[in-house]
Amino acid sequence: MEERRARARTAKRAVPLREKLDFQLDAWQAQVLESRAKRGILNCTRQWGKSTVTAVKAVEQAWGHAESLTLVISPSARQSGEFLRKAGQFARKLEVKTKGDGDNEMSLQFPNGSRIVGLPGNEDTIRGFSAVSLLLVDEASRVPDELYMAVRPMLAVSGGALWLMSTPQGKRGFFWEAWERGGEEWQRVQVTAYDCPRISDQFLEEERRAMGERRFRREYLCEFTEAEDGVFDLDLVRGSITGSFGPLRV
Repeated sequence: MEERRARARTAKRAVPLREKLDFQLDAWQAQVLESRAKRGILNCTRQWGKSTVTAVKAVEQAWGHAESLTLVISPSARQSGEFLRKAGQFARKLEVKTKGDGDNEMSLQFPNGSRIVGLPGNEDTIRGFSAVSLLLVDEASRVPDELYMAVRPMLAVSGGALWLMSTPQGKRGFFWEAWERGGEEWQRVQVTAYDCPRISDQFLEEERRAMGERRFRREYLCEFTEAEDGVFDLDLVRGSITGSFGPLRV
Protein backbone atom coordinates (compact mmCIF):
# COMPACT_ATOMS: atom_id res chain seq x y z
CA MET A 1 0.00 0.00 0.00
CA GLU A 2 2.74 2.45 0.95
CA GLU A 3 4.64 1.65 -2.26
CA ARG A 4 1.53 2.43 -4.36
CA ARG A 5 1.11 5.73 -2.52
CA ALA A 6 4.74 6.62 -3.19
CA ARG A 7 4.28 5.93 -6.92
CA ALA A 8 1.14 8.06 -6.95
CA ARG A 9 3.00 10.96 -5.31
CA THR A 10 5.77 10.66 -7.90
CA ALA A 11 3.27 10.71 -10.79
CA LYS A 12 1.49 13.71 -9.30
CA ARG A 13 4.76 15.66 -9.21
CA ALA A 14 5.69 14.75 -12.79
CA VAL A 15 2.43 15.82 -14.45
CA PRO A 16 2.63 19.60 -13.80
CA LEU A 17 6.41 19.75 -14.01
CA ARG A 18 6.67 21.61 -17.31
CA GLU A 19 4.11 24.16 -16.23
CA LYS A 20 6.18 24.88 -13.14
CA LEU A 21 9.33 25.20 -15.19
CA ASP A 22 7.69 27.91 -17.32
CA PHE A 23 9.52 26.56 -20.35
CA GLN A 24 7.95 27.53 -23.69
CA LEU A 25 8.14 24.55 -26.03
CA ASP A 26 7.93 24.41 -29.78
CA ALA A 27 6.34 21.34 -31.39
CA TRP A 28 9.64 19.48 -31.84
CA GLN A 29 10.76 20.12 -28.26
CA ALA A 30 7.42 18.88 -26.94
CA GLN A 31 7.85 15.71 -29.00
CA VAL A 32 11.27 15.06 -27.44
CA LEU A 33 10.03 15.59 -23.89
CA GLU A 34 6.98 13.39 -24.41
CA SER A 35 9.02 10.61 -25.99
CA ARG A 36 9.52 7.39 -24.05
CA ALA A 37 12.01 6.02 -26.57
CA LYS A 38 14.97 4.12 -25.17
CA ARG A 39 17.22 5.40 -27.95
CA GLY A 40 16.98 8.88 -29.44
CA ILE A 41 19.03 11.17 -31.70
CA LEU A 42 18.62 14.92 -31.96
CA ASN A 43 20.23 16.10 -35.20
CA CYS A 44 19.32 19.75 -34.85
CA THR A 45 20.42 23.20 -35.90
CA ARG A 46 22.63 25.41 -33.81
CA GLN A 47 20.69 27.42 -31.22
CA TRP A 48 17.60 25.20 -31.35
CA GLY A 49 17.90 24.39 -27.65
CA LYS A 50 19.25 20.82 -27.69
CA SER A 51 21.00 21.17 -24.33
CA THR A 52 18.12 23.13 -22.81
CA VAL A 53 15.39 20.66 -23.72
CA THR A 54 17.46 17.67 -22.60
CA ALA A 55 18.24 19.49 -19.35
CA VAL A 56 14.47 19.61 -18.79
CA LYS A 57 14.37 15.89 -19.61
CA ALA A 58 17.11 15.26 -17.04
CA VAL A 59 15.28 17.21 -14.33
CA GLU A 60 12.05 15.36 -15.12
CA GLN A 61 13.91 12.07 -14.74
CA ALA A 62 15.53 13.07 -11.46
CA TRP A 63 12.46 14.64 -9.86
CA GLY A 64 10.01 12.00 -11.06
CA HIS A 65 12.07 8.86 -10.33
CA ALA A 66 13.63 8.54 -6.89
CA GLU A 67 17.20 7.22 -6.60
CA SER A 68 17.74 7.48 -10.37
CA LEU A 69 21.05 8.43 -11.97
CA THR A 70 21.34 10.64 -15.05
CA LEU A 71 24.76 11.02 -16.68
CA VAL A 72 25.69 13.82 -19.06
CA ILE A 73 28.73 13.28 -21.30
CA SER A 74 30.23 16.20 -23.25
CA PRO A 75 33.47 16.86 -25.15
CA SER A 76 34.74 19.09 -22.31
CA ALA A 77 34.22 19.83 -18.62
CA ARG A 78 33.05 23.33 -19.50
CA GLN A 79 30.20 22.01 -21.65
CA SER A 80 29.13 19.49 -19.01
CA GLY A 81 29.22 22.27 -16.43
CA GLU A 82 27.00 24.47 -18.60
CA PHE A 83 24.49 21.64 -18.90
CA LEU A 84 24.44 21.19 -15.11
CA ARG A 85 23.93 24.94 -14.71
CA LYS A 86 20.81 24.80 -16.88
CA ALA A 87 19.49 21.79 -14.99
CA GLY A 88 20.14 23.58 -11.69
CA GLN A 89 18.15 26.59 -12.89
CA PHE A 90 15.17 24.39 -13.71
CA ALA A 91 15.44 22.67 -10.33
CA ARG A 92 15.31 26.05 -8.58
CA LYS A 93 12.15 26.94 -10.53
CA LEU A 94 10.63 23.83 -8.99
CA GLU A 95 11.75 25.13 -5.59
CA VAL A 96 13.84 22.00 -5.21
CA LYS A 97 16.96 22.34 -3.10
CA THR A 98 19.79 20.43 -4.74
CA LYS A 99 23.34 19.91 -3.58
CA GLY A 100 26.48 18.21 -4.82
CA ASP A 101 26.59 14.46 -4.39
CA GLY A 102 29.90 14.62 -2.51
CA ASP A 103 31.74 12.49 -5.05
CA ASN A 104 31.61 14.33 -8.37
CA GLU A 105 32.61 17.93 -9.01
CA MET A 106 29.73 18.52 -11.44
CA SER A 107 26.64 17.01 -9.86
CA LEU A 108 23.14 17.76 -8.58
CA GLN A 109 21.59 15.58 -5.92
CA PHE A 110 17.84 15.85 -5.35
CA PRO A 111 16.00 15.37 -2.05
CA ASN A 112 14.60 12.05 -3.34
CA GLY A 113 18.12 10.67 -3.79
CA SER A 114 18.30 11.11 -7.56
CA ARG A 115 21.43 12.54 -9.14
CA ILE A 116 22.43 14.32 -12.34
CA VAL A 117 26.17 14.03 -12.93
CA GLY A 118 28.15 15.84 -15.63
CA LEU A 119 31.36 14.30 -16.96
CA PRO A 120 34.02 15.65 -19.34
CA GLY A 121 35.12 13.93 -22.53
CA ASN A 122 37.83 11.83 -20.93
CA GLU A 123 37.48 8.04 -20.93
CA ASP A 124 39.80 7.66 -17.92
CA THR A 125 37.48 9.67 -15.65
CA ILE A 126 34.07 8.19 -16.50
CA ARG A 127 34.39 4.49 -15.67
CA GLY A 128 32.80 3.13 -12.50
CA PHE A 129 29.22 4.30 -12.95
CA SER A 130 26.43 1.74 -13.20
CA ALA A 131 22.63 1.46 -13.18
CA VAL A 132 22.29 4.65 -15.26
CA SER A 133 18.64 5.55 -15.89
CA LEU A 134 19.27 8.25 -18.49
CA LEU A 135 22.48 8.78 -20.48
CA LEU A 136 22.78 12.04 -22.43
CA VAL A 137 25.64 12.66 -24.88
CA ASP A 138 25.86 16.38 -25.64
CA GLU A 139 27.66 17.59 -28.79
CA ALA A 140 27.83 13.92 -29.70
CA SER A 141 29.53 14.42 -33.08
CA ARG A 142 32.53 15.88 -31.18
CA VAL A 143 32.73 13.10 -28.57
CA PRO A 144 35.36 10.42 -29.34
CA ASP A 145 34.09 6.97 -30.33
CA GLU A 146 36.18 5.40 -27.55
CA LEU A 147 34.36 7.45 -24.91
CA TYR A 148 30.96 6.55 -26.33
CA MET A 149 31.79 2.85 -26.30
CA ALA A 150 32.99 3.18 -22.70
CA VAL A 151 29.70 4.64 -21.45
CA ARG A 152 27.21 2.40 -23.31
CA PRO A 153 27.73 -0.59 -20.92
CA MET A 154 26.46 1.59 -18.05
CA LEU A 155 22.94 0.94 -19.38
CA ALA A 156 23.29 -2.84 -19.40
CA VAL A 157 21.64 -3.60 -16.04
CA SER A 158 19.28 -0.64 -15.71
CA GLY A 159 17.89 -0.78 -19.24
CA GLY A 160 18.13 3.00 -19.21
CA ALA A 161 17.54 5.45 -22.05
CA LEU A 162 20.25 6.90 -24.31
CA TRP A 163 19.92 10.20 -26.17
CA LEU A 164 22.50 11.73 -28.51
CA MET A 165 22.27 15.42 -29.44
CA SER A 166 24.44 17.39 -31.82
CA THR A 167 24.89 19.12 -35.12
CA PRO A 168 26.70 16.93 -37.67
CA GLN A 169 30.44 16.90 -38.24
CA GLY A 170 30.94 14.82 -41.34
CA LYS A 171 30.12 11.24 -42.30
CA ARG A 172 32.13 9.63 -39.54
CA GLY A 173 31.88 8.61 -35.91
CA PHE A 174 29.15 7.02 -33.82
CA PHE A 175 26.75 9.97 -34.19
CA TRP A 176 26.64 9.59 -37.96
CA GLU A 177 26.61 5.79 -37.74
CA ALA A 178 23.61 5.82 -35.38
CA TRP A 179 21.76 8.34 -37.54
CA GLU A 180 22.48 6.62 -40.83
CA ARG A 181 22.65 2.93 -39.86
CA GLY A 182 21.44 2.62 -36.28
CA GLY A 183 18.24 0.79 -37.08
CA GLU A 184 14.60 1.18 -36.12
CA GLU A 185 15.26 1.25 -32.37
CA TRP A 186 16.44 4.87 -32.69
CA GLN A 187 13.95 7.72 -32.67
CA ARG A 188 15.42 10.33 -35.01
CA VAL A 189 14.56 14.01 -34.71
CA GLN A 190 15.92 16.47 -37.29
CA VAL A 191 15.20 20.18 -36.96
CA THR A 192 16.79 22.64 -39.39
CA ALA A 193 17.14 26.35 -38.76
CA TYR A 194 14.22 26.98 -41.10
CA ASP A 195 12.05 24.82 -38.80
CA CYS A 196 13.02 26.86 -35.73
CA PRO A 197 10.69 29.82 -35.11
CA ARG A 198 13.34 31.63 -33.06
CA ILE A 199 15.81 32.02 -35.97
CA SER A 200 15.02 34.60 -38.65
CA ASP A 201 15.51 34.10 -42.39
CA GLN A 202 17.54 37.32 -42.52
CA PHE A 203 20.02 36.00 -39.97
CA LEU A 204 20.36 32.74 -41.89
CA GLU A 205 21.13 34.51 -45.14
CA GLU A 206 23.86 36.48 -43.37
CA GLU A 207 25.29 33.25 -41.97
CA ARG A 208 25.22 31.56 -45.38
CA ARG A 209 27.28 34.40 -46.87
CA ALA A 210 29.66 34.54 -43.92
CA MET A 211 30.51 30.85 -43.51
CA GLY A 212 30.05 29.38 -46.98
CA GLU A 213 27.59 26.83 -48.32
CA ARG A 214 29.13 23.63 -46.97
CA ARG A 215 29.56 24.80 -43.38
CA PHE A 216 26.15 26.47 -43.46
CA ARG A 217 24.49 23.23 -44.54
CA ARG A 218 26.19 21.40 -41.70
CA GLU A 219 25.54 23.91 -38.91
CA TYR A 220 22.03 25.05 -39.84
CA LEU A 221 20.56 22.45 -42.22
CA CYS A 222 21.83 19.43 -40.26
CA GLU A 223 23.49 17.80 -43.26
CA PHE A 224 26.40 15.40 -42.84
CA THR A 225 28.74 17.26 -45.19
CA GLU A 226 32.46 16.62 -45.32
CA ALA A 227 35.04 18.91 -43.69
CA GLU A 228 36.28 21.86 -45.72
CA ASP A 229 39.84 20.54 -45.73
CA GLY A 230 38.92 17.27 -47.45
CA VAL A 231 40.32 16.96 -50.96
CA PHE A 232 37.64 14.55 -52.19
CA ASP A 233 34.07 13.93 -51.06
CA LEU A 234 33.78 10.71 -49.03
CA ASP A 235 30.95 9.33 -51.18
CA LEU A 236 33.06 9.92 -54.30
CA VAL A 237 35.97 8.00 -52.78
CA ARG A 238 33.75 5.11 -51.75
CA GLY A 239 32.15 5.03 -55.18
CA SER A 240 35.53 4.75 -56.85
CA ILE A 241 36.47 1.60 -54.91
CA THR A 242 35.62 -1.62 -56.72
CA GLY A 243 36.62 -5.23 -56.42
CA SER A 244 35.90 -6.05 -60.07
CA PHE A 245 39.53 -5.84 -61.25
CA GLY A 246 41.46 -9.03 -61.65
CA PRO A 247 45.18 -9.45 -60.94
CA LEU A 248 47.48 -7.16 -62.92
CA ARG A 249 49.59 -8.81 -65.60
CA VAL A 250 52.92 -7.45 -66.73
